[in-house]
Amino acid sequence: MLVVDNQVFQNWAKTFSCRPEQYVLAQSEADVVEAVAAARKAGRRVRVVGSGHSPSDIACTTGTMININALNRVVKVDSDARQVTVEAGTTLQQLNELLDRLGWAMPNLGSISEQTIAGAISTGTHGTGIEFGALATAIVDLRLVTASGEVLALSRTSSPDVFLAALCSLGCLGVITQVTIQAVPAFQIRAEQAPISFADMIANFESLVRSADHVRFWWFPHTDNCIVWKGTRTSDPPQPSKINWLRDIFLGVHVYELSLYMSTLVPQLVPAINQRYFQRFFNKQLTTTDKSFKIFNFDCLFSQYVTEWAVEWSKAPEALSRLKKFIEDNPEVVAHSPVEIRFVKRDDIHLSMSSGYDTCFIGIIMYRPYGKDVTKEKYWAGYEKIMEDLGGRPHWAKAHRLGPQELRKLYPKFDSFCAIRAKLDPDNVFVNDYIDRHLVSGLKAKL
Repeated sequence: MLVVDNQVFQNWAKTFSCRPEQYVLAQSEADVVEAVAAARKAGRRVRVVGSGHSPSDIACTTGTMININALNRVVKVDSDARQVTVEAGTTLQQLNELLDRLGWAMPNLGSISEQTIAGAISTGTHGTGIEFGALATAIVDLRLVTASGEVLALSRTSSPDVFLAALCSLGCLGVITQVTIQAVPAFQIRAEQAPISFADMIANFESLVRSADHVRFWWFPHTDNCIVWKGTRTSDPPQPSKINWLRDIFLGVHVYELSLYMSTLVPQLVPAINQRYFQRFFNKQLTTTDKSFKIFNFDCLFSQYVTEWAVEWSKAPEALSRLKKFIEDNPEVVAHSPVEIRFVKRDDIHLSMSSGYDTCFIGIIMYRPYGKDVTKEKYWAGYEKIMEDLGGRPHWAKAHRLGPQELRKLYPKFDSFCAIRAKLDPDNVFVNDYIDRHLVSGLKAKL
């Protein structure tokens, strides 16, 4: 077990940081067991970190932080079942490359692959596609180190209630050290992107959502401009689009960031920036075909504040229309592009944002050009009020203000999850400020 002194943790967006008393670089499951035991004996709280992509303080602690990046080995490949077992620190990028060599693929993916598989499932990471579940729905079984040092082997047939809690555990049930993933045969995606007006998007919402295997929308606030992106599974050979450095990198990243920086001095520039950005990069139809993981992933550009809530997907048109009106009625509010709209199939995972019904995730963003903070409070408050009014569930990886009393109304299995947490971790070893304010503080779980 390797221990690093005076380590400062900072998340990818550089919006949250902490200085843990002990920073452990775990090399094995045995190291995790040892680190948890040592922390418990010393009275320190424990949190686990991988790539640190969550835009919140979910990983932060002043106690013991266990980094699992070195737990990235392949444990088993079951060709007959098309299943692969990997250690929990394996990144999605490493997993995609492994599955590709085997002629397999993940059923669905989110926008990035720098996350570890444990971090991705523990926070409810999802892609898009109304008939496809969040990443955790592809997990067949997992191993969990609890606060007592016990290692639990969990699946739908072995302790199914604990397994369904662990599939979106926020890191508060213990440390996931290994997972088995149900893969699918490798496939290509033919991605078609086309401009569409906001009014047409809303008017044809249901038919558009079901018009391809994977659909998402981007709306450019302060304008009526949207794009609809449709991904269709195909066996056609890859025909990837080529990157044009001048257009895609110089203009699409560097000039865009400079423009947003200027808008921190003159906020009235944002509507024009959003309009120009759409016209320059998104105002025409584009088609490309490539391996699924290459299509699902895209560049998230630079440091940013983001928040995302999920609503029952039939309520999404109302949510978007209300958000557009809120921005129009409050000219002092500036909103960066895009507002991203994605869809996820229902599941039965205790704290999954899609538990019980098909969902639409609506995400908003405010970039931090060159690391400069931006004013977002009124925009965030207006958005959250709309989503809360419609019974929305905030994304667990992202900062939000709901406490246990509000959250238990949104999740039928909330009390069951809290009871499992209390049983596995009665001394709150895996509780940090994030877990305390969202799951523990002021709430007594029903045992």
